[in-house]
Formats: sequence, C-alpha cells, structure tokens
Amino acid sequence: MLKRVLLLAFIAFNLVRAESVPPADEPVMRSDNNSHIAHEQLVAKAKTGKIDLYFLGDSITRRWGATDYPAFLSNFKSNFYGWNAADFGWGADTTQNILWRITHGELDGVNPKVIVLLAGTNNVGKEAGDDAKIEDVTRGITAIIKLCEAKAPRATIILMGIFPRNDGPTTDCINLINTKLKKLADTKHVRYLNINDRLADQHGKLYEGVMMDKLHPTLKGYQIWADALKPVILELLGAPNSVDEAPPATGDPSARH
Repeated sequence: MLKRVLLLAFIAFNLVRAESVPPADEPVMRSDNNSHIAHEQLVAKAKTGKIDLYFLGDSITRRWGATDYPAFLSNFKSNFYGWNAADFGWGADTTQNILWRITHGELDGVNPKVIVLLAGTNNVGKEAGDDAKIEDVTRGITAIIKLCEAKAPRATIILMGIFPRNDGPTTDCINLINTKLKKLADTKHVRYLNINDRLADQHGKLYEGVMMDKLHPTLKGYQIWADALKPVILELLGAPNSVDEAPPATGDPSARH
C-alpha cells in the first residue's frame, strides 16, 4: 500500500513539474539576480561599438567570448578578430530565456550581418527525450530564428545543430531535433551547420579532448567549431579587417578576477 501511495505521489509531482515548465517558444525571464546584471551588461554591450558578427546562445557560446574564461576568449579573438564579433551567450539559458533576452533589448539596433545561433541543449537536459520534447525544442529554436529575423532582417543566421553531450542518454533526442532544424535552413537567410561528426562518433560518443565535462567544449572543441564557421563567415563577410570595432567582452558578474 505504501509503495502505491509513494508511486502516485511521485507521478503527481512530476505531472505538476511538467505543467509548470513553459513552452520552449515562450519568453521567460531568469529569476536570479546575476542574470539580471548580466542582461543589463549585454544590453549596454549591444549599444556600444560595431557588431557585424553576433553570437547567441547559452553557456557553450558564452564561455567562448567571456572575460572569466580568458583562454577561450583569446581563442575567440584570434579566430574572429576583424569581423567585429561579439558574444551574447548566457550560461544555463533555455530557448525561453534567450527569447526573453532578445525581446528585451539585446539585439535592438545592433543590425549584425551574421548571427551564429546555438541553443536548445538546456531544454534537452540530461534525460532521453520523447516526441513532445523534440517538437517543443524545435518550436523554441524556430521562435528564436523568427525573432532574430524580425530584429535583424538583413542578417544571415548560421543555425548550429545542437552539440552532442555525454552526461545522459540524449543522443537520439539531439539527432532528431537536429534533423528538424536542418529543414529550417533556406540557404539564403538561414544556413544550417552541424559539426557533430567532428565532435563525436556515429553513436554520439564524444571524441577524446573535445569536451571538458561531457557538455562544454575545450579549446580543442572550440577550435573545431571555429574551423567550421570561418569559411561560411568569410563567404558572408569577406576577409577580416585589420582593425576590429566590436565592443569589449563581458563576463559573469559574480566571477572573481
């Protein structure tokens, strides 16, 4: 009897939790103060300097161009200097959070020529995904694309396939979402780029040295990403300039320097 009661309680708890998660295409503000401060910094960053190459995403994107990850930031600058690149990633963001940030000023008036978008892994999480999750995450990323098109109508969006991760049984879910994302590319305004075969084998097992924690890239992983991006950026923006006019990098407001 007790086992049955506990089972019913567990089911009820998970149903309530599932119902409390907003759809992936609904903007949601982060509740922590650190994220609010970071958002204010990114809005200010959007108003400073010239940004032709705009990186948008979660922690995978953020770490590449953040002051609290100096080795990654150095790699970011060495690969994209002269293209006026700026990083607008924020750690732990879901598609809902990215939508909120873009809705609230982080792309207003920027008018980038290229947007690199990598999003969705925090919606996927560590658990295997069902059809509902796959459709939900796809809708969330689609909503980000549409919002970016509205805010920056002249930009070409380089839509990245969600990177492989080995901290849970997520390979099938990610692959199915990526199959759907590929269909969003129209080759003119949205380009689809999937580098997962350079990060993991056909079974989704990450290659040695490309991720530091089964999720976030190492320098080697970031360079693989850069090597895939640069030919597309060169095609879209031409050769990098000798002078870079992008605004200074930002970082985690709570990080110690």
